[in-house]
Amino acid sequence: MSAHKKPMSYRDAGVNIDAANEALAEIKGLVKKTFNDQVLQDIGSFGAMYQLDLQNLEEPVLVSSVDGVGTKLKLAFMTGKHDTVGIDLVSHCVNDILVQGARPLFFLDYFAVGKLEPQVVVDVLRGLTTGCRYAGCALIGGETAEMPDMYQAGEYDLAGTIVGIVDRKKIVDGSAIREGDVILGLPSSGLHTNGFSLARKIVFEAAGLGVNDPMPHTGRTVAEALMEPHVSYAKLMQLVMRLVDVRGMAHITGGGITENFPRILPEGLAAEVNLESWEVPGVFRFLQETGNVEELEMLRTFNVGVGFMIVVPEDHVAKALETVELAGKTCQVVGRITRGERRVHYIGKLRYAGE
Repeated sequence: MSAHKKPMSYRDAGVNIDAANEALAEIKGLVKKTFNDQVLQDIGSFGAMYQLDLQNLEEPVLVSSVDGVGTKLKLAFMTGKHDTVGIDLVSHCVNDILVQGARPLFFLDYFAVGKLEPQVVVDVLRGLTTGCRYAGCALIGGETAEMPDMYQAGEYDLAGTIVGIVDRKKIVDGSAIREGDVILGLPSSGLHTNGFSLARKIVFEAAGLGVNDPMPHTGRTVAEALMEPHVSYAKLMQLVMRLVDVRGMAHITGGGITENFPRILPEGLAAEVNLESWEVPGVFRFLQETGNVEELEMLRTFNVGVGFMIVVPEDHVAKALETVELAGKTCQVVGRITRGERRVHYIGKLRYAGE
């Protein structure tokens, strides 16, 4: 080494290992709270180990999914609120495997940032652990990557992978759906994790609002209305599936009801959905009116107040509604399965709360 050259370190290149260790030390306790007896190692191992409990499963099938939070992260950057995007990520992934009847086992996350700020990492991980504990799965591993020049200051990316399990004979894939079956809708809490590119354009460009300004029709600020966490339907649906013949389920994400529900329909069957059977939350009314968004565009961009849909035979409807109500949740009949091409036919017009 030349005596005239200053020694260089990883920190000089923009990577602060000490900051990463500081964040890890703080979140270890949070992560351990998601562990169960199937998790076989402490935090910090090269690979996460999970011992499957296959009791009461004749033909166990693993179900997995990977996803991100999308541009909802932009709201986290704008508001400085980072403790709910982890809930969004876990809930989205858990719901995606739930539609096939799977119970979540464990979750792994990927957090990438230009410059690591320990408190931001802690807040994001707090949301992840909250989401995992609510869904009943363990956060067993992940990657925190500090990559200078890859992300703008104050920004990061977040993605995750969920692995769940279901007995093969209990897989729900829509193949049992029949003409005359009834479609039930479970309410969303807001936009969940989809449609934010359009929502941000309407709110911040068309309406010229700031994150702390009131959002009309909601009684909340822009930040409160848009940052509401994605609902996890796992615990509720695990109860419903024990008591009711659930023939199909659809997670209403990007593409809305229009694009997502047909994914579970067998050939020769269609869905008839009554748009006047539920009240659409005010946040969607604001977006439609302010952005002059056509109704069909709303229906293929946003969940418009229905975050999860289930299909049951007509003679199981009363039991399903009663089960949901006893669990302290709400649910409504929103449509029916009919003969036809695999698509959704809409009846009526969106009915907004307060109209």
